[in-house]
Amino acid sequence: MWGMSVAQPVEVDPAVVDFAAVGKWMDEQGLPAGEFEQVAALGGGTQNIMLRFARGGRDYVLRRGPKHLRAKSNEVIRREARLLAALDGTGVRAPRVIAACPDDGLIGAVFYLMEPIAGFNPQTELPERYANDAEARKQMGLSAVEAIARLGSVDYAAIGLADYGKPEGFLERQVPRWLAELESYSTLDGYPGPEIPGVARVGEWLDRNRPTEWTPGILHGDCHLANIMFSYDRPEVAALVDWEMSTIGDPLLDLGWQIATRPAAGTVGSALIGKLGQVGGLPTPEEMAAHYGLFSDRDLSAVPWYTVLACFKLGIVLEGTHARAFAGKAPKQVGDFLHAVTLELFEQAHRIME
Repeated sequence: MWGMSVAQPVEVDPAVVDFAAVGKWMDEQGLPAGEFEQVAALGGGTQNIMLRFARGGRDYVLRRGPKHLRAKSNEVIRREARLLAALDGTGVRAPRVIAACPDDGLIGAVFYLMEPIAGFNPQTELPERYANDAEARKQMGLSAVEAIARLGSVDYAAIGLADYGKPEGFLERQVPRWLAELESYSTLDGYPGPEIPGVARVGEWLDRNRPTEWTPGILHGDCHLANIMFSYDRPEVAALVDWEMSTIGDPLLDLGWQIATRPAAGTVGSALIGKLGQVGGLPTPEEMAAHYGLFSDRDLSAVPWYTVLACFKLGIVLEGTHARAFAGKAPKQVGDFLHAVTLELFEQAHRIME
């Protein structure tokens, strides 16, 4: 979930990617033949596997689910490949799919090939020109807002994504859906329950103040700055990445998500955005909302509500790792850190609600 770092040379486990099978499949797709060269792993917070390589004079990134597939891993990768292929040509800054293999029989998992992105992830890298220039970092933040505004403005039905999500009742489902998720953690051995002050109060406030009118659109679903690649030569988005949580819903939740995860100095949560989070210099929530309005005709009067919903949803998602740590299914240090971020997110929600 939290971003993608630079490539590292790697010996590939044949149980993860059978290059002989992939090579034969690529030949069948009419892609350039040749030896697999410069194979490297793209690491990051996500458990999905990404390998960069060259073949026949062309560079690729292969993306598949984790080595030990989860129940929905293959479906997630199928959906990503479908969405990214549909977005090609729309102007949305996203990875470009070269070819997809929806059959999990070839290498034991669904995968797709995409073009490498020329850019950096601010969680793991911040070039000197940005580290030393607060205005450039502000422009990075505004470009991230523009990217999601343009995404939310795409006519999803016109590009073949009418059935990609269930927008009917999307906002109404959010509070019960995430409260049920939080409740489900109680089945994990050792987890004492969510020690998060005011969860019910935030849920009640969200239900009471929920917008009654909104227009469906494509939602990235997890568009914090560590899931965005930026250009080296100018302060703008190269590509939105990690589309695992994408759907058709209310795109203003993406704006709320970016505001909720905006790294603030002195907070635990700023560490989630790594090097950029340490130096700050990003636009204010008010500047972010105003900039969104330059690229969208959506009613922005309820942006605080969407920000509270983002705090609520992301806080509960992160608490899941805290709960799994009690059961020995995640590192305790990581669980404790993410629990601290959850508490900050709910504190932020309460401040907005006041």
